[in-house]
Amino acid sequence: MGEVRSLRAMPPRVRLRPTMQSDLEYVLSLERDPANLPYITPWERIQHEAAIRFPDFRHFIIEAGPDLERGGFLILIGCRNQHQSIELKRMVVQNKHQGYGRAALRVVKKIAFDDLGAHRFWLDIKKRNTLARGLYESEGFTFEGELRQAVKVQDGYDSLVVFSMLDTEFADRRRHAQELPG
Repeated sequence: MGEVRSLRAMPPRVRLRPTMQSDLEYVLSLERDPANLPYITPWERIQHEAAIRFPDFRHFIIEAGPDLERGGFLILIGCRNQHQSIELKRMVVQNKHQGYGRAALRVVKKIAFDDLGAHRFWLDIKKRNTLARGLYESEGFTFEGELRQAVKVQDGYDSLVVFSMLDTEFADRRRHAQELPG
């Protein structure tokens, strides 16, 4: 679907492709990985199956590295939303700190705004996910607010932090070569 050589010096190679049924064990294994569990609320297999089939969703495998091997997944919701507000529901990257998450985020922003016609592209993350927060802020997302103690976690509750980007902000970033070209 989309592919990027990141806007940095030695860019990682990333491509997104639609998730297939045969990818679901991989997706579920990433969700169950102890390194990811503190930051996401895993879905059941049936939820992923529905996301693959339902037209309002886009479920992608992140292919990364020189050989474009499976390196994660991401899910968009609201792709047919009448308000043109699309949510990045989840992004999980297998090999962290390699630049694959940033590169995948740039590809999915291009898909959201250019291909799906988003006016608003938004997401929420658990407040304790400071690594993700830094990524989204550095990629132009604006902090909108906090849903206090919105999700139950192993040691109590965590808040959700909401971020968004508008199409005008994306276009401005593109004019300044901070986004992939159109």
